[in-house]
Amino acid sequence: MTLDPELPIVGRMHPKSRRALAKFAIGILPNICASSVARGQDLEPRRWTLLPVGTNVFGVGYGYTSGDLAFDPVLRIEDVEFDLHTASLAFSRYFGLFGETARFDALVPFQSGQWKGLVDGEATSVRRDGMADPIFRFSYSFLGAPAIEPQDFAEYRQENPVSTALGAAVELKVPWGEYMDDKLINLGQNRFAIAPQVGLLHTHEDWSFELTAATFFYTQNDDFFGGNELDQDPLFALQTHVVKVFDNGLWLSCGAAYGWGGESSVNGENLDDDRRNLLYGAAFGSALFDNQSIRIGYVRANTLTDIGGDSHTFYVGWSIRF
Repeated sequence: MTLDPELPIVGRMHPKSRRALAKFAIGILPNICASSVARGQDLEPRRWTLLPVGTNVFGVGYGYTSGDLAFDPVLRIEDVEFDLHTASLAFSRYFGLFGETARFDALVPFQSGQWKGLVDGEATSVRRDGMADPIFRFSYSFLGAPAIEPQDFAEYRQENPVSTALGAAVELKVPWGEYMDDKLINLGQNRFAIAPQVGLLHTHEDWSFELTAATFFYTQNDDFFGGNELDQDPLFALQTHVVKVFDNGLWLSCGAAYGWGGESSVNGENLDDDRRNLLYGAAFGSALFDNQSIRIGYVRANTLTDIGGDSHTFYVGWSIRF
């Protein structure tokens, strides 16, 4: 049977169950209603890679995410699984700023997903299709990443096989995605998320090591499910990658990320829902032509608490530089 069960379930619930459901909606859904290529806490290799100033990169991508969810037993929601398809458009621009390299990124995701499981022993499912929240990011490598023109880039790399760069960035997730205040499951989150970041990139010939620290700040969602107000504490995240580049232009990476914090409250009541999430995965990319490349990767996401979601994401992307 296929239906949208959210409002009938809430109407039958004891207040304690409603509180648990709110904890579910806040603690799980913002994580599983977006694939790893679009969500806040991500696993992105080569985000600090140096390219010549004036370079533009346009890309398209597809990600498939599947997983399962675990709930507070009081909800009597069991055997929940989800499948999510994400198509994305991305654009990056490299430019010089005070003699160093800066970068602007934009990512616009579109998603189609289905969630299904047992509610009080009855099979239910819900589907969502539409635009998710876009992400914009400005980064500045203020040390060790000089602004280099395209004609001088190959010579610079040859003369500097070992280098270390430091950078900072700010990321903004904009609430333009599909959102319905009478639904628990939404593709958009109806709030801004702002994430300042700092990053380290160390390159040693064909190897590079990346480390990024980020803090995600959230504005209030004053139109949360049922006319409530949702607030969330900052979420802290670390991610690291090791990347190997081969002579033929192929590169391979392995990485891991850990996030913690982010306790939520509804109408001022704390929900004691601190998050602890672990992500890990691998990716590889290859040049197709002089100005085109592909990327294929896998990300595994695990919650380290009793309630949450675990997922697998496979993604593929194509990009062109101009």
